[in-house]
Amino acid sequence: MRRAFGLRVRTLREPLALSQEDLADQAGLHRTYVGSVERGERNISLDNIYRLAKALGVHPADLLRDS
Repeated sequence: MRRAFGLRVRTLREPLALSQEDLADQAGLHRTYVGSVERGERNISLDNIYRLAKALGVHPADLLRDS
C-alpha cells in the first residue's frame, strides 16, 4: 500500500517537472522524506498527505486513488 501511494505521488509529480526537492520545498517537508515516501518506506501521516496534495495541486483523495 505504501509503495502504491509513493508511485502515485511520483506519477503526479513528474508531469509537473518538479524534482523531489522542489516538491518537498513546496510541501514544507525534507527532500529525503519525499524520496522515502515515493519508495514506499514511510507510513505517511494524514497531515503530510494534505501537504503533498496541496503542493501537487490535487485533492488529498487523489493521492489514494489508483492511477
